[in-house]
Amino acid sequence: MRCVLFVNPRSGGDEPTVEQLVDAARALDVEAHVLGREDDLEELALRTEADVLGMAGGDGSLGAVAKAAIERDVPFVCIPWGTRNHFAGDVGVDPDEPLDALRAFRDGAERRIDVGRVRETVFLNNVSLGMYARLVHRRERKRRRGEVFARLRALLISLREHRRRERFLVDGQPLLASVVLVANNEYRLDLFSLGTRERIDAGVLAVYAASGVRRLRWTERKAAEVRIESQRGAVRAAVDGEPVTLESPLELRIEPQALRLLVARG
Repeated sequence: MRCVLFVNPRSGGDEPTVEQLVDAARALDVEAHVLGREDDLEELALRTEADVLGMAGGDGSLGAVAKAAIERDVPFVCIPWGTRNHFAGDVGVDPDEPLDALRAFRDGAERRIDVGRVRETVFLNNVSLGMYARLVHRRERKRRRGEVFARLRALLISLREHRRRERFLVDGQPLLASVVLVANNEYRLDLFSLGTRERIDAGVLAVYAASGVRRLRWTERKAAEVRIESQRGAVRAAVDGEPVTLESPLELRIEPQALRLLVARG
């Protein structure tokens, strides 16, 4: 059985190192492909002949390999190796133990989970519009310019604009909000914030909208498909925390139990 792990060297922290992660994978007879800057992850994953596909990276790296696993109908392994690792935590993978998560390639228990799609892009967590998406886009522009304090500066700008709301049509209904978030299944709503997901196999998109920053008041609805229209032709969005530009209208849908997820036993 051929197992292939893609590694995003720009996602990980100091421990484990890329070398330690690759060595641990190879010790389990897993082929490790460390991504170069010019590599197209989605194309690589789609054309790789493998019985199991895995990704070591942050939330933004996982969707491309998960999409390939769905199209090839092979299991997918998530190795948490990013900044936040929300998806890993929600599916029961310890975000602090990427080396332990590698065991899923050899003794993993398979479960079926849902994915979301916006057009043909797969998302495992959520798609966000409005203030948070603007922050992500600014952060990326600053990062490309090599500015060390890009995240802080982007946050300060967004806080300055926290009263700015945008007009959307959600399934034909007008909505004025600073943040719109469409999630792959429901988040637990903690006080004025989004928490974790108890399930990623309930077959629903959860749509949240909020105004303001300091005291976010979320409104929520659930559906299998959602259509979001903006007054602008091109909409800045964040898909699993990564900046993208999408054409309005946005057609989002849930794909129930589409992904075969492997998680290490125990």
